[in-house]
Amino acid sequence: MSEGRRLLGQILKDRGVVREGHVQEALGVQRADGGLIGQCLVELGHCTQADVVSALGEQAGMESIDLDGLQPTDEALAKIDSSTARAYGVLPLRLEGGTLVVAIGDPLNTALLEDLSFTTGCEVRGALADAERLRELVGELYGEEDLASAMSDAAAAVRGVDLESAAASQPVARLLNSILFRAVRDRASDVHFEVFGDEFRIRYRVDGSLYEIEGPPKHLAIPLVSRIKVMSNLDITENRLPQDGRIELVIDGRAVDLRVATLPGISGEGCVMRVLDRSTVNLELAALGLIAEEESALRALTQLPHGIVLVTGPTGSGKTTTLYAMLQEAKDETIKIITVEDPVEYDMQGIVQVPINDDIGVSYAQVLRTVLRQDPDKILVGEIRDEETATTAVEASLTGHTVFSTIHTNDAPSTVTRLVDMGVQPFLISATLEAIIAQRLVRTICPDCKLSYTPDEEVLIELGPDGESLRGATLHYGKGCEVCHHTGYKGRMGIYEIMRIDEEIRRAILEGAGAQDLRDAATRSGMRSLRQSGLRAVTEGRTTIEEVLRETTL
Repeated sequence: MSEGRRLLGQILKDRGVVREGHVQEALGVQRADGGLIGQCLVELGHCTQADVVSALGEQAGMESIDLDGLQPTDEALAKIDSSTARAYGVLPLRLEGGTLVVAIGDPLNTALLEDLSFTTGCEVRGALADAERLRELVGELYGEEDLASAMSDAAAAVRGVDLESAAASQPVARLLNSILFRAVRDRASDVHFEVFGDEFRIRYRVDGSLYEIEGPPKHLAIPLVSRIKVMSNLDITENRLPQDGRIELVIDGRAVDLRVATLPGISGEGCVMRVLDRSTVNLELAALGLIAEEESALRALTQLPHGIVLVTGPTGSGKTTTLYAMLQEAKDETIKIITVEDPVEYDMQGIVQVPINDDIGVSYAQVLRTVLRQDPDKILVGEIRDEETATTAVEASLTGHTVFSTIHTNDAPSTVTRLVDMGVQPFLISATLEAIIAQRLVRTICPDCKLSYTPDEEVLIELGPDGESLRGATLHYGKGCEVCHHTGYKGRMGIYEIMRIDEEIRRAILEGAGAQDLRDAATRSGMRSLRQSGLRAVTEGRTTIEEVLRETTL
């Protein structure tokens, strides 16, 4: 191993910053909770962030710099526009001949240096700096991002230019960087690029709802979508067939994974980008918004020695996040966990994650059978979508494995009916199924514009029998402000319907009971419905009646 790639702990020890005992303690925390060894050392109080940054620079063969008191040259600042600096999380410092020296916060993300070399026309060399201070300085030196200006520059740059040149032009790259930076800043889960007649529309999905930003001129649609295709290694000349791709970026110093899907339409080619911001996802049970008894129930499910646990709900209801949080809770040095996913959404340290690929015949059922030969204790199957996958999951459970998976149904009781429809025998369902968790995501009230009120009779009637519990209660809503884009909501939380399979329910499954009979049995066992779970969150002042009515039925 070369001197520049020594272990971070060894570098810090050689510098006299930490001792071997400190490193071993941090490694223990890392094994238990994940994360980076440097961050673990900082959180334990054994060294400072500056110590870690300096050591990372040495490990990567980069110089480390202290940004305090450092003044970038105007010549260097002119080489990188504000959109690119914010999107990439870099700060140009100085020019040394034909080489541009830039401050970066992540020594492992050297790919951005190649991108910057392409857009600036200079050789680019990185210098490692504290990521938080770097973000602050970029904001101070460049000021507020002007999306309208970026659109105007891009619109002028692409006129009369061929497609390939337009997609590679700096103004178009700057505009896309501005759009993505704002999307990450506003916590968007998706960015939609849509063409309608003479209109080119860009919309963000935030907390489950779409809202529109300033629309670029129509003639920017093709260059922008082409730029996205270039970044995700898609064919820019193919606009008759849908294409799927992926982009990994560091935006504003945060690792972001973008899933790209293009779609030809009658007015032009559109595109949707799914934003997976790893820094905003907290994969812990305590972060899901569960009440204490629900959190305790899910924690108990993670310790099952065998059986099947299913999470159900529509697309975008947070099923994968719930399962990841349960696996994070179950993770232990004494057990092996393997996931089979399409695609793998978040990397989880200490867990083997396997992507499937239907294009080459690598299906859930095929991979799952192979996984069973890898001696796992617990298995996550991304989705049960057919009889073969369901049967293989049942077989895995019967041979002593705990299987976690998702399935598409409207509520917990109807999941049993869905499995029977798939061809799974009721006696196998009864023998292996341990719990079904139905969930929805509802928007939470913005704390900056939260107001109280007493619900009127009309609303209580609409809620049916459950509305009586709210009569005379003090409830809350968001008036709307700049912080929440005048929606009255900021963030989302889960509401849950947890159906444990007890002896009464097992007998009902064996007897071929329908969804309503299973619901009645589960209710007698203490199951709270999605509607009831939502109304409880309403009384606690976390969400609104309108949100619960939108996401649940009686």
